[in-house]
Amino acid sequence: MKKSLLFVFFTIAVLVMLAVTSTVFAQCTTIQDGTLLTSDGRTIVTGYDEWGYNYQAHIFNGKYCDAYRDASWCQGWADDDLEMKWNDAWLSNKDCDGDNLLDRHYGFDSYIGSGAWLTNHQKGVYLDANGKKQRWSYFVKIVAIPADGTEIGPVIWGEFAIIQEVYNDTGTGEHGILYLSPYGAGFGRFSPH
Repeated sequence: MKKSLLFVFFTIAVLVMLAVTSTVFAQCTTIQDGTLLTSDGRTIVTGYDEWGYNYQAHIFNGKYCDAYRDASWCQGWADDDLEMKWNDAWLSNKDCDGDNLLDRHYGFDSYIGSGAWLTNHQKGVYLDANGKKQRWSYFVKIVAIPADGTEIGPVIWGEFAIIQEVYNDTGTGEHGILYLSPYGAGFGRFSPH
């Protein structure tokens, strides 16, 4: 009798959990719904947009200024290539809070402790003093500062820290790691779970 009563309670608990979970997920709007907007009011579509963002896949691939909608301040880097990748905590591919925008640090009051991360891989070419073409590349990993306040690297944008920087330049001979967090460069250890 006890076993069958436990089985009934367990089954009810599982069904309630499934119902709550499906209700929570059913309330989220996805890119495929066609109603989500970018921060400048454009409808988000699947695949790459005109600027190089693929919000569904969490990737940007284009020119540096395209990431900033060709802003005037970035024109000095307009010919440089940029690839960005991020996780759901940085910028989700759905809206679960009902504001028609992709969620940022969903479920957290700020990015701090959210486990958000972003990578930037930039590269370009320039002519050195002798007119010879040189190539450079820069790679950086940025993560949300842990909730416990552990110092993991140089703070950037108030809620984030750099955990790895790599720079290579054929013209200057610079090559390799500029910075590596003493806590490592993997994203997993900064996850909130």
